[in-house]
Amino acid sequence: MAYIDYYKILGIDKNATEADIKKAYRKLARKYHPDLNPNDKEAERKFKEINEANEVLSNAENRKKYDQYGENWQHAEEFEKANQQRQYQKSNTQEGFGGFSGGGDFSDFFENMFGGRTSGRTRTTTFKGQDYNAELRLDLKEVYTTHKRTLTINGKNIRLTIPAGVENGQVIKISGHGADGINGGPKGDLYITFFIDNHSNFKLDKSNLYTTVDLDLYKAILGGEYVIDTFDGKVKLKIPPGTQNGTKVKLKGKGFPVYKKEGLFGDLYITYQIIIPTDLTDKEKELFAALSKLRTP
Repeated sequence: MAYIDYYKILGIDKNATEADIKKAYRKLARKYHPDLNPNDKEAERKFKEINEANEVLSNAENRKKYDQYGENWQHAEEFEKANQQRQYQKSNTQEGFGGFSGGGDFSDFFENMFGGRTSGRTRTTTFKGQDYNAELRLDLKEVYTTHKRTLTINGKNIRLTIPAGVENGQVIKISGHGADGINGGPKGDLYITFFIDNHSNFKLDKSNLYTTVDLDLYKAILGGEYVIDTFDGKVKLKIPPGTQNGTKVKLKGKGFPVYKKEGLFGDLYITYQIIIPTDLTDKEKELFAALSKLRTP
């Protein structure tokens, strides 16, 4: 019978820690578990191999024996007897290890090396349920304020609160709203990815908003007022006389809410764009010409 490389089966190296072994075992056992692969003979075979590898490597005493005698398993018993006589201690084969319910059918290599003996204790390994993934598309205006939304996932309605300021591409985890666990394990989780559509006149960068305001030439020259719509209502801007094209102003705290920081907002940055009048009448041209003469030194 051939030597079985339990490390290779679990996809780990010989320096793997206890945590590494546990992680690898759980990942593979979940993948090939009979409950998730009904009537799949190959998955059943793989599951038994994975279970057997875990029976050996997850127990310190058995792993020690396997590492010491694995490739020389034919002489393991002789080595063990000699070791008993020298150290007056029990054989490692009598220490046993915890079983896995439903495993069974160990290989000839395992039976010969470990004698098929276990401590008689069985434990049912539980597995967390499958995680669900969902997508939710919202408009930028909708995530300006915290609000509630009902989602239907696998036929179940889930009421959730969407915090203000959630970002495009952000993923939020809703614990315990995934599939049921295996062998009484905990439920999986629900991961929601948000996609934010922006149909506004504002560009969002983190929590700051940016926009451009068109000013007519006369208001830029003479000054005046301009009313702008924001997510928080209308804001009246005072335009100083002689405002230049490209002038930027900042409205502190008039930007977008900061995620999970209630009452904290970014800023709103406004760039003025001067609109030059076109299709002038003869009278308008005459007035501009007169004005230009007044301005010429």
